Amino acid sequence: MRPNSPFKTSELHLWKNDAPMVNLCIKSNSMKTIKPLLLLIILSLVAYTGNAQQNQLTPKERKDAIRFLKETESGVFKAVKNLSEAQLTYKPAADRWSVEDCVKHIAASEKELWAMAEASLKNAPNPEKRANIKVTDSALVKGVEDRSQKRKTFAALEPANSPYKTLDEALKAFKENREKLIAFVKSTDADLRNHVLELPMGTFDSYQFILLISGHTNRHTQQIEEVKADPGFPKN
Repeated sequence: MRPNSPFKTSELHLWKNDAPMVNLCIKSNSMKTIKPLLLLIILSLVAYTGNAQQNQLTPKERKDAIRFLKETESGVFKAVKNLSEAQLTYKPAADRWSVEDCVKHIAASEKELWAMAEASLKNAPNPEKRANIKVTDSALVKGVEDRSQKRKTFAALEPANSPYKTLDEALKAFKENREKLIAFVKSTDADLRNHVLELPMGTFDSYQFILLISGHTNRHTQQIEEVKADPGFPKN
């Protein structure tokens, strides 16, 4: 319990939640000496608490990321709903992906991309790397979703190399991993902005990488819609 008198002639205690935070031995009997020192300590503690809070996601950042993750998850299921086997496996050309191929790629990417970010969060923050980030959040999402810019994926994420053998397997894994990511964003107090990933594709903070995952999902949901719009796409 807190003592009845926190100030004594020779000691000064700062208390928080009934536990001493600072115990300073003071030789002077003059409170004029104590007051400037006490003020300095209090200001230091306030500054420390403020910095800790600033490193967490803002309510808007958290809300925006969760919304984007949910919207792009829903978009995948909506795009493949009620499609027949012929429609799911149709390819506009031999070197193009089918709807099923796109889903397998989305599911594999969901797991592998987040594993990269999760590994980064186990390391110490590296805010000095933020100077290497060249894109804003919105510019990153726009660039990832832009289907006019074609990119070659990693070999491990090619549909042919997918660990998922069927559409149902891929959809199940995608949903499970997406729900885990949404739960993480809802509850995390990690310093996402100061955990920076330097990758061949660019440099991003961990929050941006979550946006990248969502944008990537939407990119390939657009690809599914392109396949469905092809003139040769089966009617049923």
